[in-house]
Amino acid sequence: MNVLVVEPGFLPYEKEINGLDEMQKTVGGLIQAIYPFQEEVALVCNENGIFEHLEFNRMIPEREYGGIFGTFFICGLGEEDFISLTPEQVKTYTARFKKAEVLLAVNGGRPIIAKIDATPKSPPDRPKQPRKPPTR
Repeated sequence: MNVLVVEPGFLPYEKEINGLDEMQKTVGGLIQAIYPFQEEVALVCNENGIFEHLEFNRMIPEREYGGIFGTFFICGLGEEDFISLTPEQVKTYTARFKKAEVLLAVNGGRPIIAKIDATPKSPPDRPKQPRKPPTR
């Protein structure tokens, strides 16, 4: 299935994930699906991200979910399982998560964050381009 992966500090990118093992590998542990959005999508994250001291990723204020720690992905919802996102959903959630977020503090249980420019990331299956030598 085609999903949108969101890593701490990076721009979201599309990735093909097939099966539970790949889902767990993507989030770095046991998966947990939450449903903060009105649309038929799931946000799948590491079930123990905060307890494993994973890096803060993004705030999900919808339905008071709070913050997500560690890498997560967005996928579509079928009748009984996860499915690929539609092209429109990819656009929607790419725009939604285009800014990285930094957790600055927690005040009375409410997180204080700063939005920063996210860094583009090449998907893992795309080889890195060698650096060109300087020209004179």
